[in-house]
Amino acid sequence: MKNSLILLLSLCMLLAARPAATTYRLDPTASTCTWTGHAEAGAWAPQGTIRLREGRVVADGQAVRAARVVVDMASIAHDQAQLAEHLRGPDFFDAATFPTAVFELTEIKAGQARGTLTLKGVARPVAFAVAVEAAPGGGLRLRGTATLDRTQFGINYNSTAFFQNLGSYAIRNDFQVAFDVLAR
Repeated sequence: MKNSLILLLSLCMLLAARPAATTYRLDPTASTCTWTGHAEAGAWAPQGTIRLREGRVVADGQAVRAARVVVDMASIAHDQAQLAEHLRGPDFFDAATFPTAVFELTEIKAGQARGTLTLKGVARPVAFAVAVEAAPGGGLRLRGTATLDRTQFGINYNSTAFFQNLGSYAIRNDFQVAFDVLAR
């Protein structure tokens, strides 16, 4: 009985002695984020970039426990300066009033990331596929594409869900953000 109790206590101690999680800092200069929007009709799909401001990833090996990513909304870029300015303006992301968007990861399970995105002051749950791998030289690389519904964050400009008879001016509600994020 005594040996069984010692064995049970030893087993519990081994299971409880998990290695401490490692906190990595996002490397904005080595990370990329590309956005793609879509016209409601036709094949027009403008694409541009947006930069990360800062962030962190907490992980046990490659098992990510949590993350916080801050996106610099004033960095929205496109080859057409006028379009980029419009996207940064009040019709879309209003970067002057809301200079950052924040994603708080709560879990990654079976390659699916879940968390809360705060965009234009509105927080909504989001989920998307993500791949996590060890980065050369240490750290982690996270890659994936999130499809977001802009109207869930109060961005209704030229949405057929809110306006009629837009014709070729209609813009789809969903847009994608493809990311390749390095955390060291």
